[in-house]
Amino acid sequence: MRNTKAFKEAVAQTLAELARRGVTLAPATVEDTIEKQITTVAERLRIQVRSAWRYFDASVIADRLAQSLASYEESSSEKAVGQAPMPPIDNPELALVLAGVPDSLAQTGGDLYAVIINVAVNAWMAGHIHGEDGCTGCDGSRGPAGHDWDTRMRTITELQPNITKWFDRDVWTRAVNDTGYTVTRR
Repeated sequence: MRNTKAFKEAVAQTLAELARRGVTLAPATVEDTIEKQITTVAERLRIQVRSAWRYFDASVIADRLAQSLASYEESSSEKAVGQAPMPPIDNPELALVLAGVPDSLAQTGGDLYAVIINVAVNAWMAGHIHGEDGCTGCDGSRGPAGHDWDTRMRTITELQPNITKWFDRDVWTRAVNDTGYTVTRR
């Protein structure tokens, strides 16, 4: 279905309708929604998929997607869902995570998925470690510094004295480019 002209036109129309509403969604999300809708219409009406296209309306799908997104954002903001606590901008662990991206990119041969997994795991561990003082399962797991967060931050800063450079977008971008890779939009 996704390789048909009708499908490609439907996606383009829906994305245009979303843009008119000031809503930006990934094309893959729109594609999945359209495919599901057309398949569902065909199954319920017991018609062929190619006949189900006559029931397609890009503005209706755009309205539903925009409403769904607004509803999600409203429910999430009320409960602070998805709002991870941000460390201070000069946080040594955050600097190490940022500094690890260019190295990880070079080591993986430009495998962006592996880089993202590496960053996510390191960020998750940093967040967990920050709250370890209340984690009974982590007793004795941090070595000599124990669960003293301030001691760990001083140790990291001593090992990597110029951590603030990683908070400069230009420095970080140059480091990524020095690996021989770059991120560009298609």
